[in-house]
Amino acid sequence: MTPLIFVFIGAYLAGSVNFAILLFKALGKDDPRAGFSGNPGATNVYRQAGYFWAVLVLTLDMSRALGVAFIALHLMPVALVPWAGLGLILGNRFPCFHGLCGGKGVANYLGFTMIIAPVAAGISVLGWLLAYAIWRTPFIGSFVMVLILATGTIVACEYSFSAIPGVATTAAMIYYNHKSNVLGMLRQRGGKE
Repeated sequence: MTPLIFVFIGAYLAGSVNFAILLFKALGKDDPRAGFSGNPGATNVYRQAGYFWAVLVLTLDMSRALGVAFIALHLMPVALVPWAGLGLILGNRFPCFHGLCGGKGVANYLGFTMIIAPVAAGISVLGWLLAYAIWRTPFIGSFVMVLILATGTIVACEYSFSAIPGVATTAAMIYYNHKSNVLGMLRQRGGKE
């Protein structure tokens, strides 16, 4: 149990480092949370700073998540690793270094899952692209991606009773983090009727 606690706390602290906020500060730009969706993630960085910086933030987020998953896999049984993913996503959403106001966790979850379930990670990217091509809405693509990532993680953990609650809580949290997107879309559709 002790390694789980230390890995969970370490994952939370790692997730609390928001590269978009730090990058915008280094570039002398306003906080990325101040514009568009208010989310300091790759999509919002793209809207405010362009493709190059969005790819850089995405790469940094995913690399950090890969590192957390790698460490978790070496310190804990695979069935407990999804709990490190939850710590990472909690840190990303409620970063202790950035006023407890962070991102939604999709890129981090993708990076985290790339080590645990690489095939599911690859399929999830295709799922995101397909969903975006159909609906032209990034968060719907993210919902599809997270569903595939969560399913792949559960399979990789051999349906372990210890893993399923960690995966389910992580996925539910990422979905909840998109609440404002869902409400905005519902308001738009309601206004059209």
